[in-house]
Amino acid sequence: MASKRTPRSPVAWRDADEADCKHASHVLEVVGQRWSPSILLALARGAERFTDITTAVTGLSARMLTLRLTQLEASRLVERTVVPTMPVTIRYRLTPRGADLVTALRPIADYVHRWETDSDQDEQDT
Repeated sequence: MASKRTPRSPVAWRDADEADCKHASHVLEVVGQRWSPSILLALARGAERFTDITTAVTGLSARMLTLRLTQLEASRLVERTVVPTMPVTIRYRLTPRGADLVTALRPIADYVHRWETDSDQDEQDT
């Protein structure tokens, strides 16, 4: 019989201070931008080139991808590499920091799914 996972206790944040909250807020601002989680996921799944990412993320415009990649690169979550070919090839990949963030997004996605579903049920019950 599989055991149901229980949420982590807020006790884990007992030793947190305002600086921890500030850093968490910064990361959430970056990853909370529309399309950022989808881009990170596409990179985690093996997309490397601009066209790979636009193909993997339905509805994402080239302009928005350029903007988000610049933000993710500035936050050191994504690394851009210029390959000296003819024509020049640009490759993107997650940094170790970005890969770690993708792993951290799974519990957040689980939380959203769990509460979004419960919230929908609560609204139907009223």
